[in-house]
Amino acid sequence: MAWFTLLSTTGALLCTVFCYAIRVTYIHRCKINELRKQGMPMPKWNWVTGHLLVLQKYLDRIPTGASVVLALSELAREEFPDTEAFLLDVWPIYPPQLVVFGPEICNQICNKYNLPKPDIASKMMRPISGGPDLVTMNGDEWKYWRSIFNPGFSTGAMADNVSHIIDSVLVFREKLVERIGKGMFSLDEFATQLTTEVILKVTLDDDSHYQRSPHILISALRRIMDWHSFWDPRIRLNPLRPLVQTYNSRIMTSYIRGVLEKHFQEAKGKNAQDAAATPKLPKSVIALALKAYSADKGADQVLQQNHLDDGFAEYATWQIRVFLLAGTDTTASMLVYVYHVLEKYPQWLHRLRQEFDEVFGPNQAETAALLKKNPSLLNNCKATVAVIKETLRLYVPAGTVRDSLPGTVVTDLHGNAYPVDYIGANVLHQALHLNSRVWPRADEFLPERFLVEPGHELYPNPDAFRPFEHGSRNCIGQTLVWNELKLAVILTCRDLEIRDAYQEFDAEVEKRMGMVSKLKRYIFGQSTITLNGERAFQTDTSGMHAANGYPCYVSWAKQGSDEDSM
Repeated sequence: MAWFTLLSTTGALLCTVFCYAIRVTYIHRCKINELRKQGMPMPKWNWVTGHLLVLQKYLDRIPTGASVVLALSELAREEFPDTEAFLLDVWPIYPPQLVVFGPEICNQICNKYNLPKPDIASKMMRPISGGPDLVTMNGDEWKYWRSIFNPGFSTGAMADNVSHIIDSVLVFREKLVERIGKGMFSLDEFATQLTTEVILKVTLDDDSHYQRSPHILISALRRIMDWHSFWDPRIRLNPLRPLVQTYNSRIMTSYIRGVLEKHFQEAKGKNAQDAAATPKLPKSVIALALKAYSADKGADQVLQQNHLDDGFAEYATWQIRVFLLAGTDTTASMLVYVYHVLEKYPQWLHRLRQEFDEVFGPNQAETAALLKKNPSLLNNCKATVAVIKETLRLYVPAGTVRDSLPGTVVTDLHGNAYPVDYIGANVLHQALHLNSRVWPRADEFLPERFLVEPGHELYPNPDAFRPFEHGSRNCIGQTLVWNELKLAVILTCRDLEIRDAYQEFDAEVEKRMGMVSKLKRYIFGQSTITLNGERAFQTDTSGMHAANGYPCYVSWAKQGSDEDSM
């Protein structure tokens, strides 16, 4: 009898949940259908599946593991080139969004109205940051903490850190040289270790030597990321995920809080050998943020405390955790793709080498010392910047999403109005950067578009190039990223060459393939491993890293090879 009661109760509960889900789905689809009847552009829509089947059609075109935004970009460019905006309803996987990829409508969303970040973004970032962060905060809370951390990422502060970056890049170079003649390796792994070492030094003044040894803070972050996904339900619904992430979150928080307390005590002068002397404080992001916080709250009041204010420590910890992710993944991905395009287009590698000789002189051994003494020399590397910009245009590592706002209406080029009361917005950078209306010869690699004068047919629309977004919510760390990318290219590309090893990598995978995998391939056919002929496609990982970690070889440059390729 007890079993019967339990089964009946369970059945009733499941029935209630099912009916509730049907009701919520129906209400949601009614709202989308109303927008459809009002003329909102959207792909072929279904009452049951929304646009899931349409999106799946485009996902089937791309390799397994490729980023979903690449499929979304193909959909945008094929079906909505005239409106440069369309509604995408993949609920309940993600809330409905107005996907936009024209500079004018992007400006309305990010600049004119500056729509807020959605709650779902905050929920998805919470395991990484631990709390509210600069990526997902809104309103006065965001403005305050952005102002606190702005000094740490200012142009002046980043110039002070050029010397640290150079030291880390030289270690990166040493590691590349050590790999010459020793077979294929993952360039993505090397690049990530470099950017991690840099961000640890710049944010926490932590001499981690991460390129040569592991670090407890980064190991914990990696475990959190291994159990994190913005899309995959197999990961998000794993019951062990919260336990693993909570444990490693505590490790990260404990470590960062210890560093913060150390900086606070140094600011008070308690750790100085001579108590009467004022210690020379590091110009790390967190040290400058602490200085800004003290100035805002009153330095005397803050420094009279025995320990760092818990409120500041908590919020600062959340921001540092996000900086560690953003400052490693996306920057490393960008760097890998810069090396990739320089292999594909050797004429530009030759041009960069000529530029380096002109700016720094022919003696490569003196370049690092010259840059440490005069970081402003980076501003003279115009062709280098152009190559990096064109790489970021073609392989942009991120986009941005914004929330709905009651009463807000955006318009396309034809004056069609799109209310965003119910739907959020997705600024699809991948499609924007390939928009043929604003980018002549959009699919071609043409760094000269960033070197020509205004009025030239290739001169870019500034509003169409948004790898770090525009407006008040642009990337706080973009100056650091530019310095890292330029320094890495300058100090490694003059005498080293990197060649992708995908052919050899795929041959190794084929050799190790088991009978079951071979049988599946025989039955279902060979899965595609390229996207538009590109083997190094961007994957659905944070930072959109190159596929398979970008297996490659490194060698000394061959004299005369560049000239022959011109």
